[in-house]
Order: sequence, then C-alpha cells, then structure tokens
Amino acid sequence: MQRIYLLVGIVLLSCNEKKRKMNNQDTIKPPVAEKIARELTIHGDTRIDNYYWMNDREDPKVISWLNAENAYLDTIMAPEKALREKLFDEMKGRIKETDMSVPYLKNGYYYYSRFEKGQEYPIYCRKKGSLEAEEQVMLNVNEMAKGYAYYHLGAISVSPDTRLVAYGVDTVSRRRYTIHIKNLETGEILPDAIPETTASASWASDNKTLFYTRKDTVTLRADRIMKHKLGSTADKEVFHEKDETFNVSVGKTKSGSYIVIHSSSTLSSECRILDASRPDEDFRIFQPRQKDMLYEVDHRDNKFYIVTNWNALNFRLMESPLDKTSREHWQEKIPHRTDVLLSGLTLFKDFMVLEERKNGLTQVRIINDKTKEDKYLAFDEPAYDAYVGINPEMDSKELRFHYTSMITPNSVYDYNMETGKRELKRQQEVLGGYDPKDYASERVFATAADGTKIPISVVYKKTFNKNGKGPLLLYGYGSYGNSLDAAFNSNRISLLDRGFAYAIAHIRGGQEMGRQWYEDGKMFKKKNTFTDFIDCADYLIKHDYTSSQHLYAMGGSAGGLLMGAVINMRPELFHGVVAQVPFVDVVTTMLDESIPLTTGEFDEWGNPKNKDSYEYMKSYSPYDNVTAKAYPNLLVTTGLHDSQVQYWEPAKWVAKLRELKTDNNLLLLHTDMETGHGGASGRFAALKEIAMEYAFLLMLNK
Repeated sequence: MQRIYLLVGIVLLSCNEKKRKMNNQDTIKPPVAEKIARELTIHGDTRIDNYYWMNDREDPKVISWLNAENAYLDTIMAPEKALREKLFDEMKGRIKETDMSVPYLKNGYYYYSRFEKGQEYPIYCRKKGSLEAEEQVMLNVNEMAKGYAYYHLGAISVSPDTRLVAYGVDTVSRRRYTIHIKNLETGEILPDAIPETTASASWASDNKTLFYTRKDTVTLRADRIMKHKLGSTADKEVFHEKDETFNVSVGKTKSGSYIVIHSSSTLSSECRILDASRPDEDFRIFQPRQKDMLYEVDHRDNKFYIVTNWNALNFRLMESPLDKTSREHWQEKIPHRTDVLLSGLTLFKDFMVLEERKNGLTQVRIINDKTKEDKYLAFDEPAYDAYVGINPEMDSKELRFHYTSMITPNSVYDYNMETGKRELKRQQEVLGGYDPKDYASERVFATAADGTKIPISVVYKKTFNKNGKGPLLLYGYGSYGNSLDAAFNSNRISLLDRGFAYAIAHIRGGQEMGRQWYEDGKMFKKKNTFTDFIDCADYLIKHDYTSSQHLYAMGGSAGGLLMGAVINMRPELFHGVVAQVPFVDVVTTMLDESIPLTTGEFDEWGNPKNKDSYEYMKSYSPYDNVTAKAYPNLLVTTGLHDSQVQYWEPAKWVAKLRELKTDNNLLLLHTDMETGHGGASGRFAALKEIAMEYAFLLMLNK
C-alpha cells in the first residue's frame, strides 16, 4: 500500500540560485497521499474518491500529511524567506501601530477602539459626555488573548443603562462563541457564560434580559433564539427554526424599541418582533414567510419600514402601521427601479438614508422627510466604494459615511444632512511615503459570450506599461450576492510597487449590477460566474494589460471554487493561481447535511439529492473535474479548524491534482494548523500569510 512520504533526496537550494527551475522535482519530492478508493453513489452514478479518508481531523495520518505538505512548501519557498520577511515588514510598516477609530456617540458615551504599538488586538474604550472626558477601557483584547494561539472577540453589546457589556469569544476559530458579560462599573466579569452562540446579543430594556442565537453543535447552523436572565443557569428557548435551510439571528431596531428575530434562507425570510420593554411576552410574526420573498424591518415613531423584494427584483421600501404589519397593510414609500438596487436603509428622526447601486457603483441617497428634498452624495473617481457607517443616534443631522477607492485610503466623513457640509474626520494613514498621485485607477468592461458587459476595476502604478509584458493579479468572488467593490488595501502596494497591476472582476453571482446579476450567477446559471472571469482575463490580455505568461488569479472560499473551475476550463490562461480556503468539493459537501452551512445553501448551489442539480454541480465541481492535463502554478491555503470550508476539501484537491496533473509547475498547500476560515487572529499575524502569497506570485514572475 502506498504510504505518505516526504522530501526524498532533498537538495538544499541556494538563495543565489536565481535561474533554478521553479519546482525542481528531480531534487525535491512532494508528499504523496495514500489512495483508498471510496465509492460514492447516487442517482445511479458512482464517483470514486481516493482521498475521502482525509475527512478526519483527529486522524494522526491526516495531520501527518498536512504537516508534510507544510514542510514541502517551506522547502520549496526557502529561497524566498528573505522576500517574505521583507514583504511582511513592508505591509506592517504601512500600518499606523498606535491608532484610533473615529468615536461615535451613543446614549451619552463616545465609543471608539484603538491600537497600541506592538499589540495585535484592539482596545475598546469610551468617554462619557465629551471627548475630553477620562477614558474608560471596556475591553482590552490584548490582555484577554494572552495564552491563546487564536483569539477572536465577536460582537459587543452595551446594555441600555450603559452599565454592562456582553461580548462573544472564540478561541478555536470555529466561529463557536461563548458570550460573557462584564460590569463596566466594577470591572467584574459576571459568572454568566453562554456557549455555542454566534457572539451577538440584544438587551431588553430591563438591562437584565439578553436574547441571543444558539448554534447546533454539529452543523453549526444558527437555529435557536434563547433568552437569558442575568444570574440564570437555565435559559429559555423563544424560537426554534426547524427548517434546515434557514438560519436565525436576533437584533434591535435602531430606535431600541423592538427586538427582531430574523429568520432567513437564500431566497426568503421572516421576522418576529417583540416590544423591548416586555421581554417576557411572546414574539409575534411580522409577516409570514413566503417563497422567494425577502424582507427586513426597522422602526421609527409610529411606523415600521420594510425593505423587500416582494414584486420588486431590485427591492423597494414599504411602510406599515405598528399594529398591522402583514403585507396587505404595507404602503409603498420608494418604488422598485429596474436599474437601481436598493441595498440598505438608515433611519433618522428627520431624514432617511438609502444605500443604492447603479451601473455597478454604490450610491448614498439622502431624503429630508420634512422638506422632501432628495439628493445623492457626489463622488468623482471612476471606481470607488461608499457606504453608511455607524449612526446609532436617531435624533441627529450628521450622517457618518465611509469613502474609499483603489487609490484613496478609507476615509470617514460626517455629512450635515441639513446644510450639506461634508467634514473629513479621519483618513487611513498609510506610512512609508504612499502618494495616491503615483497610481492610477480605471473601470473597464469586458464582453461575455452572451453580450453581457462585465465591469473590471483596475489599479496600477503610473509607471506600469500596457505592453502585454507586465504582471497582473486578477481577483474574483461572484457568489451569494456579495459584491466586490473598488476599495483600498495598503497591502496591495507591495505588488503595485513591484510592477504588478491589480484588477477586480465584478462577475455575475455578486450584486454589483443589481439583483439580476446575482440571479444570473447561481444555481443552474453558476457557470456564468466562471466564464465571466475568463472573459475578464481575456479582455485584459487582448488590451495589453498583461499576457497569459504574466497573468495571475486569486480568490477565496467561493472565490476559491471560482479558481478551481477556471483552471479546469482554461488552465493555459494563467501562469499562477492562489486559491484561498477554496470550496472545491461541491457535490460531496452539498450531499453531507452534517457539514456546517450545507442545508442553508441549497438555494445557492442546488440540492444534489435532486438529479438535475447533481448533474449540473458535478459538471463544474473542481475536485470532480480534475483531469490529466497541465495546470498553472498553484498555491492553496486552508485552516485546520475552518468551519465554512472544511480543510479536507483543499487537501483532497491538492492530492488529486498531484496524482493527475501532467506539468512540472508548482503545487503548494499551506494549512494553518491553529486557525479556521478567516486565518490568523490579530492584525499583524494575518500579514504573514499574505506575505507568503505575494512571495509566491513574485517568485513566479522572476
């Protein structure tokens, strides 16, 4: 039986050996995974999975193989050690280590977070009444994280009387949070510890009742809303979502008057509401769920406001009385528009702020409810991102919003909705001499095979030549309706200053161009996501931004699925690919309802228990479509404790690629043995993985 082996006949390569083959497999042998055939049969079709055995994180053989892959990567990339360290130092050096967020006012306190030099984690603070008042440290995550390899502080919720703070903690990176409660007056951590939650909690008006979401311990589906009374050891279940395709959450309206349970699947949702001053009463259904109908609610004065896609593909805004909330009582406030997606609502006492998308760009619209004046904030750059920030106070004329672009660092503004005055409160400071004037940003459109225009955002240093010889990194995602906007990232400068261009493909499956953009990139139209990305790559080559010898691609999670699909379809198009925590074993995962996230995603990918969905998913699933052919250089990353894409998907994929690929290109797998889907905790530790990815790309481009 073939067993795992590692690094047979390693020859140490000199860092000065610049002309060596990138993956000299005559001297450095990759790990070879044992093949144990497992038959997987459904719908009369049998798939053979030789690496199914990797689905056991407790098996020493699995751990041994993952460690062997890590050692192989370290050996192959040993000549780039100095480059990785330089990249890490560069990226860290751009971050202002002693820094502070812009404070926001809520219930008499100014809240903010700050970082101290040399520290990995934030410190959450507040000042009472004035920014000149004495600082109160609520939570110093640096102190809290001591002794943990991984530490993540989830949602923070301060009680209405401002005396207590509830916060969630994950020390494993499985997104299973334990909620703790701290007395901000005494500093005491209360004995109440609530495990298996999503981290967030909502306080009732009595300051002693908490509503929170509990997760199923196996599937990690958020399926129950619980009520906790301070000091109690037996919490009460107030809602159980029995439909396994739905997840639940609980929150508060901006007014603070209502607790809202939001139960949602990909295509439908349902809300339950409760007067926050009456926590022991029962929640009532706002509007019963209906297939293909999504809605969210907020409250102001004597009305509820509803953002919904009911008879409105791109969503519209409705309102209802407080005591008559079912759909027949909804009145239209903002109508549906075919060319504008309504994506968000923020209520103020006298104003209403809408977040919208038109032609792939974000817009912020302000309506004065007294004067009926209706205006949009103006933004000048061709590609950018603008969004509403934290605005907890209803009785305010100031709108906090954020603006960024691929060359403009994140900027926080306060906008006086009455006078129109815009004040820059803070712009992300990029250390090391960054000057936006040295860089250029563009927005161009590729044409898909069906004639659809696909936006591409591009950034590069002005010294970049469009002669087809320059390296370019193309990033994509295209799933769940999540839009990738043209935002700034200081880490990216390390590539741009080394001659790279960077591009984002705004492919179908997101919502950049409206809700139909999403509908056309999921279920039985999922392949549009992949062909759109390929069409964007072809456009960039045709217009001399780069060539296939210098084109690189990157995507994570569902974007990792994108990477796997496109290299099966057009492997010759890319010189190198980075697939981060990639979802690549689509069919097997979607058939296993015990795996976290599976049941809630049937409306995204399909349910392979249905033959038509099975056949379509199998036709593009990266793992199932690996064949004997040449693939580009490939770096794959994962985390052992990943709760969203289990580590064994990328691990199996790499093993199968090693078995079948016919090229001598690099194939590297890095497993973070301490973390999960989001990578390392802490603001600097995560940079080490980015440095590894960038070093991989730069190594290929020598």
